[in-house]
Amino acid sequence: MSTAETTEHPPIYGRLIEERGDAPKAAREAAQDVQRQAAVALDWSDVRLAQQKKEAHAFSAFG
Repeated sequence: MSTAETTEHPPIYGRLIEERGDAPKAAREAAQDVQRQAAVALDWSDVRLAQQKKEAHAFSAFG
């Protein structure tokens, strides 16, 4: 197959994307969105910081 043939007749994947949309791209974007949401949901840094501040100001008979 020559370069001319390739440019004249797009591969089936290109035609499918034109007809149906880019499902792999949509899946990647959805997965990235879920990863961002999970990172926010699982970010306990504020809770840890508050606990550290609380412990730093707590009374200790041995400290």
